[in-house]
Amino acid sequence: MKKLYFVPVFFVMLFALQSCMVSSSPNMAFFDNPYYDYKDARFTSVNVPMFLAKPMVKKALREDGESEELIRLIKKISDIKVMTIENGNQEMVADFANYLTKNNFEEWVTVKKDNETINFQAKQKGESIRKLLITVASGKELVYVDISGKFTADDISKMINYSEKNEIRNKMAD
Repeated sequence: MKKLYFVPVFFVMLFALQSCMVSSSPNMAFFDNPYYDYKDARFTSVNVPMFLAKPMVKKALREDGESEELIRLIKKISDIKVMTIENGNQEMVADFANYLTKNNFEEWVTVKKDNETINFQAKQKGESIRKLLITVASGKELVYVDISGKFTADDISKMINYSEKNEIRNKMAD
């Protein structure tokens, strides 16, 4: 009889962990278009299950002595998708930017540093931001982070400021 309990538990665990699997196919809408010529681009996609990630991230932030304000921002995240592209090109980046514009994303911040360009784009509904897309382009290497949640403009500003403060702190420590 005890063996029968393990079967449903096994399937529940398998279902829960499948969203954490790494895939070689794109996990974002623009990039799953079968008619677009991606040339030699190679995709790696990761769906991060938030019920597993949130507790670990919050614990790590507390251990590092980060502020409770940053931890509250983490609580507002409902989904994260990460996709990397090797052998990407500027045409692909431009086409993706046009796609975002057509789908009501607004560009918030662009940061250029050395040979990297970092873009923050948001999809807003009223005062609430439902999607945040962070794009990092470094030559032919591209990274896309798609964050879903319920944020405010102030939350996004705090995330960007936190990132800048950490970079300055790291440079001073060197």
